[in-house]
Amino acid sequence: MTLKDMVDISAGNLWRMKLRTFLTVSGVLIAIAAFVAMLSFGAGNQKYITEEYNRLGLFNTMQVYTRQKTDDSSTAAPLNREAVARLARIPGVRLAYPFDAFSVKAAIGDTVFSSRAQVLPLTAAGTKLYADFAQGRGFESDSAREVILSREFALELAEKFGDSLLGQKFIITTTVPSLDSALAGLLTEERRAFWDRLKNVRFDSLVNADYRKSLLRREANELFRNFADGYFGHQAVLTDTLTVVGILDRHSMGRALAEPLLVSEKTARELNAGGFGIDPADIVSALQQGAFFYPDDYAAGKNYSRVTLDIDPFMTHDKIKDSVEAMGFRTFSFAEQFAEMKRFFLYFNLGLGIIGFIALLTASLGIANTMIMAIIERRREIGILKSLGADEREIKILFLAESGVIGLMGAVLGIIFGWAISRVVSLAVKIFMEKQGVEPFELFSLPLWLILTALFFGVMVSLLAGYYPASRAARVNPVEALRSE
Repeated sequence: MTLKDMVDISAGNLWRMKLRTFLTVSGVLIAIAAFVAMLSFGAGNQKYITEEYNRLGLFNTMQVYTRQKTDDSSTAAPLNREAVARLARIPGVRLAYPFDAFSVKAAIGDTVFSSRAQVLPLTAAGTKLYADFAQGRGFESDSAREVILSREFALELAEKFGDSLLGQKFIITTTVPSLDSALAGLLTEERRAFWDRLKNVRFDSLVNADYRKSLLRREANELFRNFADGYFGHQAVLTDTLTVVGILDRHSMGRALAEPLLVSEKTARELNAGGFGIDPADIVSALQQGAFFYPDDYAAGKNYSRVTLDIDPFMTHDKIKDSVEAMGFRTFSFAEQFAEMKRFFLYFNLGLGIIGFIALLTASLGIANTMIMAIIERRREIGILKSLGADEREIKILFLAESGVIGLMGAVLGIIFGWAISRVVSLAVKIFMEKQGVEPFELFSLPLWLILTALFFGVMVSLLAGYYPASRAARVNPVEALRSE
């Protein structure tokens, strides 16, 4: 028998058993549709995350942090300006810039609110992380009296001020402690209280060591209290008026989260004229560096909470990570995080695939049943074919071809049906997202590998289901088959 003969006979037999063929194909169709719909959900989510990471340039971003102390004797390397310069010289690092933020009072119209401002150097504004705007643009220069809003903050303001935030004037205010007022207050209080406290000194007890220690502690506490009152109680108020020029078009992405307000370097310097401000961590750091009375020196040696590295996409993250860790810092890489997410999606897709494969195995039982019934009903046909010269191999191929056609039809229709289901579900989910105020995104994807995988499993499972009936048909004795009719 030629291939054409086998195809004609297989198609004719399936056409004669329309209802049985339809029911069997329907079983494969439903199984493949479930397989495709479930795996396309996992593929869609992975595609969305990959596109977001690429859009924001997170694959080319690495965060650097101060290494945590492992014991009391260990000293963590300071993450200051000098460290930023050394990080920028690592091969493969295109740009290194610190995360520097401070508390502010912001006023727009008659509304005043507390917020946080982040310094955004002009060089950093050119990276993908800060280059995608929903509205407006970036800073014109590092000295621009402008402000950029984060997406989340802009959405909050839009509820009260509408979407026309561009061009709005933000009055930014910070309070900066003054060493001059602290020292002035200390001297003034000391002059007032010195003679009163002197009257309470028991001079005859100064020979007692315990009394001297107690007196010194009391005087030191009083000096510190007067200094702190002057330092924190007489703060200078610094104000600047900034124009909103842009709104970032991105959601919070974990450690890449931007503060609500982004300001230029010059604006940040003017609003942080006091050096380390009132942040307790900064004050402790300044005392440790011996720069408490020299804010400018402290600013030069200020420790940052983290530094962002913009990496050459052609460099491996492991080499840069090893170089950073050799300098005494720890790292966080979005590329490494994405590798973990890919592993999760692999297990997720595998679980969904197993569920769909079980459904496909169930459908294979229907194929086996259909083929066995066909052998019983077509024993005379098999006998005639063998009497005309068809061997067992050709009979087996004939029945395998019929089961393969059933699987192919079910797989093709199942892919189409599964895609249609995913479209309907995706549309419903997007409508729900819009009603909840969430920006809709595509949950499903039908990549080429999924289509080929569905076709492969649909045909292969059908062939495996038809192998036993085909082998049984090939062993039919032609004489007995003709005599039984």
